[in-house]
Amino acid sequence: MTGSSSSPVAEDTPHHHGLGPRAAAALVFGSSAAVLVVEIVALRLLAPYLGLTLETSTMVIGIALTAIALGSWLGGVIADQVDPRRLIGPSLGVSGAVVALTPAVLRTTAEWAPAVLFLTASLTILVPGALLSAVTPIVTKLRLTSLAETGTVVGRLSGVGTMGAIAGTVLTGFVLVSRLPVSGILIGLGTLLVVGSGLVEWRTRGWSGTPALTLVVVAGGLATTVAPGACDTETKYHCARVIADPGRDSGRTLVMDGLRHSYVDVDDPTFLEFEYVRAIASVVDAAFPEGEPLVAHHLGGGGLTFPRYLAVTRPGTRSLVSEIDSGVVRINRDRLGLRSGTGIDVRAEDGRLGLRRLDTGSRDLVVGDAFGGVSVPWHLTTVEAMTDVRRVLDEDGLYVANLIDHGSLAFARAEAATLSETFEHVALVGEPTDIGLDPTATPEGGNLVLLASDRPLDLRATQKALDARRTGWKTATGDDLTAWVDDAQPLTDDYAPVDQLLQPYSPRNSQ
Repeated sequence: MTGSSSSPVAEDTPHHHGLGPRAAAALVFGSSAAVLVVEIVALRLLAPYLGLTLETSTMVIGIALTAIALGSWLGGVIADQVDPRRLIGPSLGVSGAVVALTPAVLRTTAEWAPAVLFLTASLTILVPGALLSAVTPIVTKLRLTSLAETGTVVGRLSGVGTMGAIAGTVLTGFVLVSRLPVSGILIGLGTLLVVGSGLVEWRTRGWSGTPALTLVVVAGGLATTVAPGACDTETKYHCARVIADPGRDSGRTLVMDGLRHSYVDVDDPTFLEFEYVRAIASVVDAAFPEGEPLVAHHLGGGGLTFPRYLAVTRPGTRSLVSEIDSGVVRINRDRLGLRSGTGIDVRAEDGRLGLRRLDTGSRDLVVGDAFGGVSVPWHLTTVEAMTDVRRVLDEDGLYVANLIDHGSLAFARAEAATLSETFEHVALVGEPTDIGLDPTATPEGGNLVLLASDRPLDLRATQKALDARRTGWKTATGDDLTAWVDDAQPLTDDYAPVDQLLQPYSPRNSQ
C-alpha cells in the first residue's frame, strides 16, 4: 500500500506543476543574476547625483540586501497560500517593467525633484529586487514533491541562485558596463524579464499581463531618450560630456557625473581656466627653472590640462599619466585633441598600481589630481601611498596634490597631516580664509593645493607666481600649517575614512 500511494505523486508531478528541473534552475539562476545587475547598475545611475562614495555604495547594497531578504521571506509565505504557478509570471514581468523605467525615473527625479531622490532610488531597487528574490522560494515550492528530498531541492536551488548572483556580478562588471550604456543595460534586462514572464505565462497558462508590461518597457525606453542628465559617453566609471565654451572657440569643458573636471583649450594649452590648475602651475613654475623639461607622473588624468601645459611650456617634458578610466582616455584622443608626439603617455590603470611600477628616483614631479565624482580614491591618500610617491621622486622632487573639501575641511587637514608624516617639507596653498590665515573668517572650502618635498620649498617664489596669476591664494607652512592641521590624524591603509571626513560638493567647488 505504501508503494502504491507514493508512486502516483512522482508520476503526476511534471504535468501538475508544469515546471521541470531545468526550467526551475533557469528561473532561479536568471532572477538571482538580475538582482545583482540591478544593484551594480543602480550605483552608476546614482553616482552623478549622490557621488560614488562609501555611503552611496553602502546604501545601495543595504537596499538590495533588504530586497533579497523581503522577497525571499514573503515569496515563501505567499507561495504557501496561493498557487505558485500564478506568481512567477507577475514577479518577472512587473520587475522587468520597473527595471526598464528606472533610468528615466531616476534621472528625471534627480533633476526635477532631488528631495525625493533617495526614496525613488530605494523603490527602484527594492521593488524589482524583492519580486525577483521571491522567485526562488516560489520555484522551490513547486519543485518540492517529497519530504525525503527537501534538502536536495532546497540546497540545489540555493546553490543555483548563488551562482546566478555571481554570474550577474561578473557579467555586469567585466562585460556589460564596458560595452553598453547604463540605460541600455536596464532596458535590455527589463525586456528579458518581460519575455521570461511571457514564456512562463505560456507554459503555465497563468496570468495574462505580458502585453501591457511590454508597452511599459517600450515606454521606459522612449522616456530614457528624453530624460534629463544624458551623457555624451558612458565610460566604465563616469557619465561624461564635453561642452564647448561659447566664449572661447577652442575651449572645452569635460564634465563627468555632473561636475566640471577639466577645462582644455585645444589650441592654447597655456590657457588655464580653473583656479586650482593655475595654482599648481604657479607652484611647479616656482620650483623648477623656467623651461626646464621634467619627468612627471600624474595620478588622475581627466582632460590632461596640466600635462598639456607642461608639454608646451617645458618642451621635452615626459608625462606619464595613470587614468583608471579608459573611456576618459578615448575622450581625450577623440574629442579633446590629444595628439601623439607630445610627450604625454596615458595609461588606463589604477594610480596606486601605476606608482608601484615606477623606478625609484625616476621622477622630478608627481601630481595628484584623482577624483571619482565628489569622492577621492582613499588608497591614494594614505601614508603608504605617499611613501611610494616619495620613493619615485628624486632627491629634489616635488609632489603637488589638488584637494577638494568643505565645511570643517577635516579631510584636507588629515591629508596635510599624512604628508607631514612622509616628507620633510610641506606647504598648503589656498584661499586665506580656508588655510587659516584669516582667523576671523569662516572657511568656505573648495580647492586646496598641498605641496611636499624633501628639499626646502621656495615659498616666496611660489607666492610671487601665485600673485602673477592673480589667484588671490596664499601659502601656509611651519607653525601656521601645524595650527591649521590641529589634531587631525594621518591616514593609513589600515584606517582611511576619507568618505566620512570629506564634506560633499557645494556650488563653490570649481572641480
